Amino acid sequence: MKTSTKLLTAMICAALSSSLMARPVVDDNGDTVEVPDQINRVVVTNILPLASAVTVFTNDGTKVVGMHPASYSAAKTGLLGKLYPEVLKADHGFMQGANLNVEALMALKPDVVLVNAPDKKTLETVRNAGLPAFGISPSKWHYDIIRTHNEWMKSLTELWPDQEGKGKLIDEKSRAITKMIAERTAKIADKDRTRALFLFRYDDHQMVTSGKNFFGQYWCEASGAKNVAETIEADNANAVISMEQVYAWNPDVIFITNFTKAMPADLYKNGIAQHDWSEVKAVKDKRVHKLPLGIYRSYTPSADTPLTLLWMAKKMYPDTFADIDLNKEVKAYYKEVFKVDLTDADIERMYNPTAESSVGARSETRAK
Repeated sequence: MKTSTKLLTAMICAALSSSLMARPVVDDNGDTVEVPDQINRVVVTNILPLASAVTVFTNDGTKVVGMHPASYSAAKTGLLGKLYPEVLKADHGFMQGANLNVEALMALKPDVVLVNAPDKKTLETVRNAGLPAFGISPSKWHYDIIRTHNEWMKSLTELWPDQEGKGKLIDEKSRAITKMIAERTAKIADKDRTRALFLFRYDDHQMVTSGKNFFGQYWCEASGAKNVAETIEADNANAVISMEQVYAWNPDVIFITNFTKAMPADLYKNGIAQHDWSEVKAVKDKRVHKLPLGIYRSYTPSADTPLTLLWMAKKMYPDTFADIDLNKEVKAYYKEVFKVDLTDADIERMYNPTAESSVGARSETRAK
């Protein structure tokens, strides 16, 4: 048999073997994707929380071999890199913002590539490169934090059917705390409910909040508060607002996400865009807070959702939840879920993230 014939035969056998080992799974767009029977190498593109979700679900820091720079900065500055140090070896140079370097992606030899489901252009680019692209949605379940996390866990179960994961335990904790918060805040009159403003992104060029169609609305409802921007219909990170609107709303409390470099001090010192925050109630009362960063940025669904619910409730209604010892709750939760003992320094790091936690997350990540 000639060498070329042998080579062709080997290639056909390899292809047949590969196809026999492949299995179909259905992503959040309803697309059927053929993935290997055993998935050991995952690249997470622009569905940013999934790098941490995959790591926690598989309890393995080596599964994610590539992640978006925005996911990497959260892993490095938060607690994911401490709990799973191997995850910090993942490549994060194959994508910048919404720009995907296909050659660099292919060099990572992924078994599956996770993509933000509404970003059909990036899904098509990955699939055209011959790689299995699995779409995962951040918005399909109307920004319901708990349900969205549960649906992500279902998707990961499709990819790793032999893994039990931690989704059920996280869900149980989330629902129990949500019920407790609802019971404690049930009798608060509508006029007395805390009025909150979320700053998703804020810099010298633009101020973006959470309207009714983004995660901030869920956090307000779950903590018994009111979102001052709930009349804004703009979806996701499209709710651009002005300082004049902030003055009109005059929120009681302001939450700044880790998707922006802005810090509470920037509002207290009027350090951005020459905006004057001095007469805004939340600023006068020193109730401007940077959202926590543990396993991932807590604005989105994550393994820290139960703890974020407690933290949010305490910030909204300090007297109502004065008996909640957050440090104690955090340590108990991490011991039960992750089998680790967090130090006081770990918790300090979690609840006082730095501006560096937003690296890579301040620009658009979906292809137009």
